[in-house]
Amino acid sequence: MASRKEWLKGSFFKAFIRRLKVDEVTGLAAQLSYFFLLSLFPLLIFLFTLLAYLPFSQEDILNTVRSYAPDDSMKIIENNLSEVMEANGTLLSFGIIGTIWSASNGMNAIIKAFNHAYGVKESRTFFISRVMSILLTLAMIFVFVVVLLLPVFGKQIGVFLFSEIGQSDEFLTIWNQLRWVVSTIVFLIVFTILYWIAPNKRLKCLTILPGAIFATAGWSLVSFLFSFYVDKFGNYSATYGSLGGIIVLMVWFYLSGLIIILGGEINALLSEKKNPNCE
Repeated sequence: MASRKEWLKGSFFKAFIRRLKVDEVTGLAAQLSYFFLLSLFPLLIFLFTLLAYLPFSQEDILNTVRSYAPDDSMKIIENNLSEVMEANGTLLSFGIIGTIWSASNGMNAIIKAFNHAYGVKESRTFFISRVMSILLTLAMIFVFVVVLLLPVFGKQIGVFLFSEIGQSDEFLTIWNQLRWVVSTIVFLIVFTILYWIAPNKRLKCLTILPGAIFATAGWSLVSFLFSFYVDKFGNYSATYGSLGGIIVLMVWFYLSGLIIILGGEINALLSEKKNPNCE
């Protein structure tokens, strides 16, 4: 098998394609889709337990997921989540720790994928790795909260700010447009943190920006295009019957995992290009 130094010969694109094959990226993405599925409902359940302290409803959370997920998969999410909430609603507050632990499995799989991309082994203890997975999971929950808050309260925040500093209505109009951009910026920040601290390798923050930018733009674009394809052309139910919604959800998770891993591979390759003597 070719060494990592040999991969660096030739163009960046050729080296990148070789990495995708050797690192078995498609297989890792399939693993991530499995862990994402296991983590989805615990994550949403935990978000629902926070509703008493947040100014929005269950429907607001589902609408945020709906803006990215295909319609067929949303039916599966809504139906099963309703059953879980009705059956265990009174017990959720007592199982928050277990719920977060389950939701962090997906993040733990991402950490392993990034270590594979950089060619390093996990030397951190199980406790440290799990705590990191939980903290990154909480960061993703923070993203959900911000994405929900900005559409609901963004205009009110703008009115308050611009009335205090005495700016004109034109500035308020600009703010109302920019507040939608803030959601994207928050995604970029979280992806940057993810690519920075998840691998078991000391990295400089600026070196992982290419992968973070790719993941932010790529995930939004792929989610939109896949949702459009499923809604307009795809008919998974005709092939898979009642399992169609689950298949759509798994494909979406697979594509999402693939984008995240590709971002990590981009950063790892750039790191090796810059430091070719590193193992």
